[in-house]
Amino acid sequence: MIIRIATLALAIIASQPAIAEKADRDKPMLLEASRISIDDAKKIQILEGDVVITKGTLILKAERIIISEDQYGFQKGTAFAAPGSKATFRQKREGREDYVEGEAERIEYNSNSEVAELFHRARVRSGEDEVKGDYIWYDAVSEKFLASAGETRDPKAAPARARAIIQPRTKGSEAARPEGRGERLELRGSSTINPLD
Repeated sequence: MIIRIATLALAIIASQPAIAEKADRDKPMLLEASRISIDDAKKIQILEGDVVITKGTLILKAERIIISEDQYGFQKGTAFAAPGSKATFRQKREGREDYVEGEAERIEYNSNSEVAELFHRARVRSGEDEVKGDYIWYDAVSEKFLASAGETRDPKAAPARARAIIQPRTKGSEAARPEGRGERLELRGSSTINPLD
């Protein structure tokens, strides 16, 4: 039963597998909460009260986490923050000394699509780069982000905005560019193809 909960809880916190520390996959998972409720018939697990999930370098904290499993075995997890607080995750990046960190009032993850969604006062930071918005969508497969601002309630207030800070890459921090990349592409007509044939 504990292994099943650990596997399902991992669905929430594995939102960045392409950049997460690979060694974390082989580490044991520790689940801590004031209360854990399991309904095997409905395939729903609920962890409540100062929930902390730790697996290797990964740490997820929330007030409440609900995990459900569909008929095909894919999990969907939702982490909720306490009122006035945020649900958070932090994990070391593969091969680097920096971390990926995220926080929002609610974090949802779908293990089938490998998409994480962060709602309300959302922030994701990777190294010194940072994305903020009322909503952040992250596709772990393609490593694409989408951030949007929330609607302002006061018509006199300035419109809300999403914000991204991308630091310049220093020499040695970028992956080596493949040979021939970035060079001018020259297009020429074929000398062997006859359009009238």
